[in-house]
Amino acid sequence: MFNKICVVGLGYIGLPTAVMFANHGIKVHGVDVNEKAINLIQNKQLHIEENGLQEKLETAIDSGNLTAATTPEEADVFIIAVPSPIREDKTADLEYVRKATEAITPYVKAGNLVILESTVPPRTVEDVMMPVLEKTGLEFGTELYVSHSPERVIPGKVFEELVNNDRIVGGINEKSSQLTKELYEVFVKGTIHLTDATTAEMVKVIENTYRDVNIAFANELAKISDKIGVNAWEAIKLANFHPRVNIHLPGPGVGGHCIAVDPWFIVEQQPDLAKIIHLARTTNDGMPKYTAEKVQSLLQDKGIQHGRVAVFGLAFKGNIDDMRESPSLHVLQHLEELGIDYTAYDPHIKENQLAKQTQDIHEATNHADIILVLTDHNEFKEFTPSKISGEMRTKMIFDTKNCINRAVWEKEGFEVKVIGDSKN
Repeated sequence: MFNKICVVGLGYIGLPTAVMFANHGIKVHGVDVNEKAINLIQNKQLHIEENGLQEKLETAIDSGNLTAATTPEEADVFIIAVPSPIREDKTADLEYVRKATEAITPYVKAGNLVILESTVPPRTVEDVMMPVLEKTGLEFGTELYVSHSPERVIPGKVFEELVNNDRIVGGINEKSSQLTKELYEVFVKGTIHLTDATTAEMVKVIENTYRDVNIAFANELAKISDKIGVNAWEAIKLANFHPRVNIHLPGPGVGGHCIAVDPWFIVEQQPDLAKIIHLARTTNDGMPKYTAEKVQSLLQDKGIQHGRVAVFGLAFKGNIDDMRESPSLHVLQHLEELGIDYTAYDPHIKENQLAKQTQDIHEATNHADIILVLTDHNEFKEFTPSKISGEMRTKMIFDTKNCINRAVWEKEGFEVKVIGDSKN
């Protein structure tokens, strides 16, 4: 039944998903409005970074099972995997979902299955997609099947988790859910759990909101630890030896397309009830400012009024090139507001996207007064300070991810500060 799939949105989720289906013998037509991305894919080149994607993309295209263009084609299944960002006022921007649905509508025919993979507020399938799909004239549940099956993967391990993680499928009726389950069983080894579309939408935002609240708790502990002379990292590690405790780790903020966004979907729908969720989101959104002010304080303690910062890391997490909602960008904004100069370096961001970004680590550290580690890339964990220490004015490092080899840096004469650790 599933002879051809049309995947709309070839980003961090859509492209790996398209490649997986193509490499499991199904014809896949990928669609994206980004012409540069399409041209790269057609030439077996990547516009995103993901472990194993290059090889899998080449296999998919060479087999003839994967094509890419800026317009959809007729298919048996349409998968929508487009962004669902938040606006300045913290409300969901569902225009990408709406426009993607409008784009496929002329190609949808009787018997088709439409799947939304984007993480969205509850009722998006019913209130946004279905009114658009009504234009097909097909009867929902008998001629046209619709479901929501949100991705559950982490950048850097997308292919492993696409296969092994359990998956949630919520259809507008039982047949929609069953058809979606049968489709993903092509490569999913984890259990596929069936529910309705709105519940599936709620499940995904619950998962990321739980993590956001947990991280906010850790960040609050880090702030308290800074005040009372405790190493929050050590305390959290020891607390997690309790069999029913699993506290996340603090940091300079929360980024990415899910955790930093999804809780607002719940707050938007029920602001009077989502008190804890809103507080957690505000706490995490406040960490970049806290980090910048901590840098200012460390510089002033050395008698440096403004100083120069070598910022290590722009991606929102380690070993990826994804800057979406990255707290690093907000830290930089606050540094500028405080009148503190900086140069940013990230080995995974191959092209300069910021005015004060460099591809040369020596340029970043030259005449710097402090290194600010914002992303736990392996390159930073393994970095030896002897390579750059002579270039710096002041040997000081502030590690917000607790990822560097502290003993090595201290041996080279660096003063090491770690967020949430006032014992150092």
